[in-house]
Amino acid sequence: MGTFINLVKNNIRQYTMVIALILAMVIFQIATNGVLLLPMNVTTLILQNAYVFILAVGMMVLLINGGNIDLSVGSIVAFVGAIMGVMMITHKMPLWIAIVVALAIGFLIGAWQAYWVAYVRVPGFIVTLAGQLIFRGLTNNILSGQSLAPFSRDMVAISAGFIPDFIRGNNQGINITAMVLGMLVTIVYIILQIRKRMYRRKYTEEMVPFQLFIVQIVIIAALIMVCAYWLASYEGIPIIFIIIAVLVAAYQYFTSKTVSGRYIYAMGGNEKAAQLSGINTNKVLFWCYVNMGVLAAVAAIVTTSRLDVASPLAGQNYELDAISASFIGGASMYGGAGTIVGAIIGALFMGVLNNGMSILGAGTDIQMLIKGLVLLLAVAFDIFSKSRAKAS
Repeated sequence: MGTFINLVKNNIRQYTMVIALILAMVIFQIATNGVLLLPMNVTTLILQNAYVFILAVGMMVLLINGGNIDLSVGSIVAFVGAIMGVMMITHKMPLWIAIVVALAIGFLIGAWQAYWVAYVRVPGFIVTLAGQLIFRGLTNNILSGQSLAPFSRDMVAISAGFIPDFIRGNNQGINITAMVLGMLVTIVYIILQIRKRMYRRKYTEEMVPFQLFIVQIVIIAALIMVCAYWLASYEGIPIIFIIIAVLVAAYQYFTSKTVSGRYIYAMGGNEKAAQLSGINTNKVLFWCYVNMGVLAAVAAIVTTSRLDVASPLAGQNYELDAISASFIGGASMYGGAGTIVGAIIGALFMGVLNNGMSILGAGTDIQMLIKGLVLLLAVAFDIFSKSRAKAS
């Protein structure tokens, strides 16, 4: 029992955010008379908030690294989208060339800002605030204040396309391919959890009681299958869902299982101690900002695809959504804490809030008020938790 209590105390942020997400879903499901969790609306929620999932992953890495943030991501999304618009619509270039160029631009922007932060040691807040202004101005200059549309079908399919039902072969009824993929993911999840528990037992690490372990696996497995059923009941699995899932799996593995990922946590926990232990903290910080630039380019591709237009107004307040999702998902103001899965849960929470309030007809003023209060509470909870930990 003592072990269980210690695990709960050590992971209070994770448990709190999961409970908050579930409560938000239940409240909006009741308030919207069941509309929130209709299969079509669940798919819409994923498509509309894809940019938040992608940007929150990069923002979480920056926050883990030492409480850093990037205020320029929204402007980068607009800038890269404008470049793609000029390439594909004005100059009729193929999609694959536009994507390669977009990712290259994201890399170069990230490297440019990373240099000032990591090696010149200009505060990241200032560098990315300058980037926000610079790239928004460049976007307006490239587009001359006008929008470019429409894009090709292949471009639109990135956000509007679905994985075909290879098993049934048509779009009538439940998408069997989506259900099979859901079962495969469930099986992989169960195997990984069992292996993780066996590893902890081998090295005598703390573990939850076996009964609770079984309950946890059953609940998560059920949620995976319910999600698969929701998607299968509409059009199947969106292509963008696969892109997000691959990103999350890759970054979760990188941050938790690789030496470079541990460097990020070590630097966030104590940069001076990380330096003394031989970690090149400048290099770690540099690549965290480069990574954010590349993910901003990915978000630009997804956003431009969904809107089917290159607009000078694209990406507005995207950085605020990503930062909010990261803090709600367990990031700390002090660095060294947070997970990629937590960022996704935070992004889901933000998505449920946006979608639920939109269904209820709440105006943008009310939505911004609620999201601002949620962000304030999330950061206050982090500070309160840290204060209690120091006191004890």
